[in-house]
Amino acid sequence: MIYFYFLCDMIFDYFWKGVIVGLSASIPLGPVGVLCIQRTLNKGRISGFFSGLGAASADVFYATIAGFGVSFIIDYLIEYQTFLRIIGSIVLFLLGYRLWYSNPGIELRKQLKRKRKGLFGDFLSTFALTISNPITIFVFAAVFASFSIVDTRANLWAVIILILGILFGASLYWFSLSSIVNIFRDKFRLRRLLYINRIASIFVIIFGIVIILSIFL
Repeated sequence: MIYFYFLCDMIFDYFWKGVIVGLSASIPLGPVGVLCIQRTLNKGRISGFFSGLGAASADVFYATIAGFGVSFIIDYLIEYQTFLRIIGSIVLFLLGYRLWYSNPGIELRKQLKRKRKGLFGDFLSTFALTISNPITIFVFAAVFASFSIVDTRANLWAVIILILGILFGASLYWFSLSSIVNIFRDKFRLRRLLYINRIASIFVIIFGIVIILSIFL
């Protein structure tokens, strides 16, 4: 019975630590946040949520590598981080270009015709964007180290529970963000959505420029 209570306490402790980490990693309004808001306004809550899930999945991928200390993958990511950043910046530039020239009226009519098709594309674009920043792995490695579970004696279940908590926390944030933005979606006219697209495209391109500059700084 004592062991059962200890096990439940450990699960609860690591899970909610993971939830906090997942929320903290998602809250900064970077390019994925901008895309999530833009897609929610243009396509609806589900599109915005799937965009956020792409970033959450990439975060979980890096958290898994950090949690289990897969050194050869970490070394590979470090070696090719410049290449990954270039890919990430190219993705941002393409997304920014597409946002600038996209027409909300046409997008909305397409959505009415194809309903939920294209959600995988929303997911994949933000996943690729987030995965192109290997620095994320060091953030999770530092967090895991602070919880004293990243070493050769790391508790397998503790790592798994923490990672599940991260996934839940990140998913909760993106669901909440897309749901809140969706509430105000009907208040935006097509012309306003066009302006939002232009503003979002500028921010996304700026993020791409920052990534390029980070290679040389």
